Amino acid sequence: MAQIVIKNIRKEFGDFTAVKESSFTIEDGEFFMLLGPSGCGKTTTLRMIAGLELPTSGEIYLDGEEISQKPPSQRDIAFVFQMFALYPHLNVRKNLSYPLVSQGMPRAQVKAKVEEVAGILGIQDILNRGVGGLSGGDRQRVALGRAIVRDPKAFMMDEPLGALDAEFREHMSEELRALHDRMNATTVYVTHDQLEAMQMGDKIVVMNNAVVEQFGTPQQIYDKPATMFVADFIGSPSMNFLHFDGSVAEGGTNVDLGGQSLGVPKQLQGASGKLVFGVRPEHITLSDSGSYRGEVIASEYLGTTQIITLDTPNGEIKARIDSGQVARTGEKVGLDFDPRTITLFDAGSGQALRSELNKEVLAHG
Repeated sequence: MAQIVIKNIRKEFGDFTAVKESSFTIEDGEFFMLLGPSGCGKTTTLRMIAGLELPTSGEIYLDGEEISQKPPSQRDIAFVFQMFALYPHLNVRKNLSYPLVSQGMPRAQVKAKVEEVAGILGIQDILNRGVGGLSGGDRQRVALGRAIVRDPKAFMMDEPLGALDAEFREHMSEELRALHDRMNATTVYVTHDQLEAMQMGDKIVVMNNAVVEQFGTPQQIYDKPATMFVADFIGSPSMNFLHFDGSVAEGGTNVDLGGQSLGVPKQLQGASGKLVFGVRPEHITLSDSGSYRGEVIASEYLGTTQIITLDTPNGEIKARIDSGQVARTGEKVGLDFDPRTITLFDAGSGQALRSELNKEVLAHG
């Protein structure tokens, strides 16, 4: 397999810019996620890596070789589409063998390779069946098999589980990640599902409006969002945002929100201007002594936890608390925030005010 290096790639379609100067590195053997909402540029980026689209400018390196202007046939990359893209008139065996037959591989080797891949995917019993009568999961396995059988340097996957129902999609995502680990493959995977990206990815690029908002591990992106967009897009429920005008004095440890005092991390002291206080629901605790208060206006029971919605002087926020904790609608409760878990954002740019601890997260974006 191979490392993939993206340097300042840009893609324009006439007056429309689909991808603006993007740079990141996909390490050999990584399961790499391109994540973002529809129209953000993630699929265009994937197609440029695969050679299905040529970049307007920038460079793409595969295994150290510059490939940005090479056709797909010269890139040794396999592409798995969302809608399977199988040959309906061929059975499973012939669908799997087609890439090898096209390359002129001897018949005995083709048979052995097809049997090997069928064993990896657990589809030996359907090799002689037509693809038209297969379930969605089996058709997806055949599509994966047709990519795997070639032993390419890298796999490109464009929402390959998007056509499956929710329950089977979760099962297939586990299978796909396990398959990746067995093969130690370099995989680039496009999705708009942040849970899928967090569960499956080694690294994630979050895109929005044609630009890379953040690049890093799932934990880096969740714990240290680089922008308000990332903080809002990642997490369920997403991060709470409390808007305020003011500053965090040098040497101070608190900000004033609607007359209430909230603690901030030491490394963020000295910030000023129109700021946004960001905190995730699970980092809010209810406390009788909490100086910041809110009124419970709704609750959602989730089994081991519950999500409560509170009205505060700075707008509605959500808190994730233990399901056994009592929070009655209409009750006013104190709220505590752990300063180590909050993020301050510039309200104008939406950028997080970075500490030395997390500047590194943005270095690759």
